Order: sequence, then C-alpha cells, then structure tokens
Amino acid sequence: MDTKCALTGKIALVTGAGRGIGRGIAERLARDGALVGVHYGHSETAALEVVAGIREDGGLAFPVGAELGVPGDADAVFAAFDAGLLEQTEGAVDAGGSLDILVNSAGVSGSGPIGESVPEVFDRMIAVNAKAPFFLVQQALRRMRDGGRVINISSLATRRAFPDSVAYAMSKGALDTMTLCLAKELGGRGITVNTIGPGFIETDMNARRRKTPQARAALAARSVFDRIGRPSDVADVVAFLASDDSRWITGQYLDVSGGTDL
Repeated sequence: MDTKCALTGKIALVTGAGRGIGRGIAERLARDGALVGVHYGHSETAALEVVAGIREDGGLAFPVGAELGVPGDADAVFAAFDAGLLEQTEGAVDAGGSLDILVNSAGVSGSGPIGESVPEVFDRMIAVNAKAPFFLVQQALRRMRDGGRVINISSLATRRAFPDSVAYAMSKGALDTMTLCLAKELGGRGITVNTIGPGFIETDMNARRRKTPQARAALAARSVFDRIGRPSDVADVVAFLASDDSRWITGQYLDVSGGTDL
C-alpha cells in the first residue's frame, strides 16, 4: 500500500497532539492523507505550529482546543472538533459520520513512588489518563463510521515494574483493560481497538530522566538498539493500526519499546 494515500478521505482526532508522541502521530497520519484534528489542552501556540507544519507539507489539519481532566472535557473536545471540522470542510461533513480514527495520546506523568504520592496528583492521573479517554471514546462512537479505529497510547510501565511511577502505571493500565472490552463490543461494527505501549521516548514528559549524558546513556542502554526512542517510532506503528492493513488486529497491546529490558 502506498502510505502517502493510505488514509485519504479519513478523518482523525489525535489528543495531546501539540507536542511529543501526539505531535508525531498527527504529522504521520496527515502525511498518509488523513484530515487531522490536532488536540491541545493548554499550548495553543504549539498546536497551531503543528497545524501550520502539516499544511505546509500539503496535508490537512485543524486545531482542537479543550482541557482534559476537568468536568465536561469530552463534550468540550468534540464541540471544538465539530466546529473545526465544519469550518475545515466548509460544511461538507456533519457530526453524524465525521470520524474514522481516534488516537488517545494525551497524558500526564510525575506521580513518584507510593510513599511520595498525594491524592491530588493521583486524581489528576486518573482524570487525564483514564477517565478522559473513556468518555472521549463514548463521544467518538456517536460520530465514528463503521470500520473505524480506536488507538490508545498506554505505556511500557503497565508491563514492567517502575516503582517511581506507580500511579501513572495504574492510570495507563486502565487503557489496556478498556481496549480489551471495547474490541469485543465494537467488533460487530468493524471497529478495531488496540493499545500501544511505548518505552522511553524522547519527549518533554521524561526530560528529567535525561538531564546528564550518563543518564541519557543509561536509558538508551535499556533498549536492545542502544538508543532512546523517537516519536516517529511510535507514530509509524499508529499509522499501521490506522490503516486497512491492520483490519485483522484488535484487542491487542503492542509493545513499541525497542526491546526495552528484554
């Protein structure tokens, strides 16, 4: 399949697409031909930069601004998505069949070991990393065409022990379980639901782990390829799951960690 047109005619929403993994995913899906809603929670400037870059490369994208982890967040996301889509398509697409691909990429981290965790941080992790994706999927299914794709960005932390990130791992583990249940429920509509578990990817979220050359080298050494992952390493796998080539894959957790800690 020609990846340059694999997603032509498809409409995607990528949460947390203003930076990091989400940005890489949005850019890749747009290169493959999808019209991409670039969601952001706080940094409008970053999201607009992503949209501008996609358009400069000949792709299609529009910004979707709404904070996650607050009451009514899913409603706000899709209100912004619907409005942006109508503007982008000049009213040619309505909300009834306006989505093919949902990528739940947005997330927060920084919980620390259990002895240092506080309820406010724990609640924030659950609200953004687990509750928001749940209700985003609920809203998405009202718009998603049969044969659509739901792709959840989880973490290697749900399959390996990272005691300094226990709340984060718990919140991402909820995505893994949701994936299984939704894959069973939505199979009749031809909608696939899968989870990706990245390892250490070079993003702002884990910059604290790469503050020195020694720390950076130690992280790289945990992969069999002796390097830290890039957002494109994850985005390329998302593009496969978003395409028709993945039609017989659902309910799966895909380890995209570069062989970390094998």
